[in-house]
Amino acid sequence: MADFVLPPPPQPSLDVVGSAARFPVRRIYCIGKNYLAHIREMNADERDPPVIFQKPGDAIVRNGGEIPYPVLTSNFHYECELIVALKSGGYNIAPEDAASHIFGYAVGLDMTRRDHQAAALAKGLPWEITKAFDHSAPVGPITPVARTGILKDARIRLSVNGEVRQDADIAWMIWGIDEIIAKISEQHRLEAGDIIMTGTPAGVGAVVTGDVLDCHVDGLEPLQVRIGARAA
Repeated sequence: MADFVLPPPPQPSLDVVGSAARFPVRRIYCIGKNYLAHIREMNADERDPPVIFQKPGDAIVRNGGEIPYPVLTSNFHYECELIVALKSGGYNIAPEDAASHIFGYAVGLDMTRRDHQAAALAKGLPWEITKAFDHSAPVGPITPVARTGILKDARIRLSVNGEVRQDADIAWMIWGIDEIIAKISEQHRLEAGDIIMTGTPAGVGAVVTGDVLDCHVDGLEPLQVRIGARAA
């Protein structure tokens, strides 16, 4: 067994529906601009291909957890998304082969420091400051594809303090799940343990300390998180 000069960090992981075993998270890939109405509400170019970015694995917040209101923002936004969890991967995966790499699905949130996003886009800067900060990736339990089948359409919705803010269908994605997997694999070698946030529909907005967020995709376990006090 290897010795380390410091204690190694814990392995990020997620609950799996119907199993006591956990899903180890390797990387978190995210897709931006994948629902037309959301592109329009963000005043972005409808013709652009989806943006691919990443969050760190240790940004995971499990179901029932608390998200500290992050430092360096005064405009903290939710984005409810369908999550795809992979059991295998590779480079240059063909769209028709993509479904064979799926382990299961979950509901997640791409939490965003919105006040920094406009500057990052305008100046061509990296997205880490707006997307890849601590506690920015809440994800609910993974439902194995054996229980759900391959998802093509399902209602996706988010409520803040019981008020519905996002309500759409994953069938409205511009780039489907097969295309997303294929596109990411052109740039990165996908591996078992990778999860993909597939984009958010319209209705994004700000949250404050004390807000409770409930996220749902039909057929999957829901996700609930609370916004806590500002991070110290």
